[in-house]
Amino acid sequence: MAPSGSVVAVAEKQPPLDPAEGQGVKSWQCLVFYLCFYGFMAQMRPGESFITPYLLGDKNFTREQVTNEITPVLSYSYLAVLVPVFLLTDYVRYKPVLLLQGLSYVSVWLLLLFGHTVLHMQFMEFFYSLTMAARIAYSSYIFSLVPLAHFQRMASYSRAAVLLGVFTSSVLGQALISAGQLSFTMLNYVSLGFLAFSVLLTLFLKRPKRSLFFNRSMSAYHATTPSELDRMAPGSPGKPAGGKLELTLLAAWQDSVLARMLRELGAILRLPQLRLWSLWWIFNSAGYYLIIYYTHILWNVVNPTRDSSAVYNGGADAASTLLGAVTSFAAGFVKIRWALWSKLVIATVTVTQAGLVFLMYSTSNIWVCYATFVLFRGAYQFLVPIATSQIASSLSKELCALVFGINTFLATVLKTTITVIVSDKRGLGLPVHSQFLVYFGYFLVLSAAYFSGAVLVGLQHCRRARPKPLPLAQEMMSPAEALGVEDGGLDSLQPTTPPLPPEENSQALGTATRERSPLPEEKA
Repeated sequence: MAPSGSVVAVAEKQPPLDPAEGQGVKSWQCLVFYLCFYGFMAQMRPGESFITPYLLGDKNFTREQVTNEITPVLSYSYLAVLVPVFLLTDYVRYKPVLLLQGLSYVSVWLLLLFGHTVLHMQFMEFFYSLTMAARIAYSSYIFSLVPLAHFQRMASYSRAAVLLGVFTSSVLGQALISAGQLSFTMLNYVSLGFLAFSVLLTLFLKRPKRSLFFNRSMSAYHATTPSELDRMAPGSPGKPAGGKLELTLLAAWQDSVLARMLRELGAILRLPQLRLWSLWWIFNSAGYYLIIYYTHILWNVVNPTRDSSAVYNGGADAASTLLGAVTSFAAGFVKIRWALWSKLVIATVTVTQAGLVFLMYSTSNIWVCYATFVLFRGAYQFLVPIATSQIASSLSKELCALVFGINTFLATVLKTTITVIVSDKRGLGLPVHSQFLVYFGYFLVLSAAYFSGAVLVGLQHCRRARPKPLPLAQEMMSPAEALGVEDGGLDSLQPTTPPLPPEENSQALGTATRERSPLPEEKA
């Protein structure tokens, strides 16, 4: 037929598209490589591990000022800027926020070098909180660059670049301090030079045309049928009158991306595994970051030396980063029945963290402090990829971003509340040693709650697995009489399939929807 021949003829004229497609693949691969290089260089801050001894030594701030006046500002300002930066990141499409992050890092080190008052250092903590909130821009940026089929692998490359940058930065800082006999001040000048270079790299990043929420592809919004367009046309019966403008706005809100996501999120919150791992993310990450914030101050209490060559903070940070990367990688090979064992695994890791925090509190040996910090950080990083996969297994990419954003915000609220009560001079204003005793109690309470939940899950599982005895009347029946039970004959003896327990239902639901998730599910 003529139409078929013309189609074939047209199809035969399409080979020039293949080189263009190949160029497109090379283009985004080059962008990903450049983004990974940028992510590596942005982590090159060799003086970061030595900020606390620098403030207590070269800047002559007291330990009480650093503990109860300067460091708490980080939690407060992070809570204040987290949501605005999260929304701004998506709205302006990543690159401006990455530039803001680079400029904020430069501001941090300028204040460290040239600031002299507590207020200057509080502003330094504010700019550092901006850099923390802006990290979402780097982790989300790659979504706009690569096709969905390559997203997981490219995201792992970008994370590996960040971890390698942190490790290299910590090793370089320790080498310059111990072997190069560099002062903390000179080390901060080196950090400022690296950060200025990373800002220049940001200027050459490509600004994406789409993002996750605000700048979605137009085809998704305009994929309406002709009948829908007809009803929306002027003068059509379906077009709302001017007096019903509020109904139009309500309908527009109900049909918006965010409203649909919130409705779907409310429905999937019934999944027990999603609730469990979200609660772990909120409570354990709050305690984890409190330890991260104050552990350098504790090290200075345990080892109050002014000899910079005897400070090994960079080595401890490098070792903890390396162990965190190893445990994160190893977690991907753990294959267990998470619906049954999740609470026990979380409880075991959390009680281990509690013991490590108690060792930090009770020891007077700086090397024990270093070792316990490395193990503490590795234990937390072991559960992060497991929690990520368990949460993301039944969520779309957009819902996944929303859930992690909400979990991070709630964890920040909890962390800030604890900071106000425990650390701030307007609260209890406890010294750092007493704070670690409080954090030990915090992790101990969490582990007790998780162990209680694990025991309940185990009892429920044993109760379901135990065979139920037959009633006495049926046990005394003869085989011939059993065939006529309730006039059911052989049909009455057919075993019935017991309903799945709630956690198994959640796993089944997660399996049914796993194709919508950007991350693979941890199979039971």
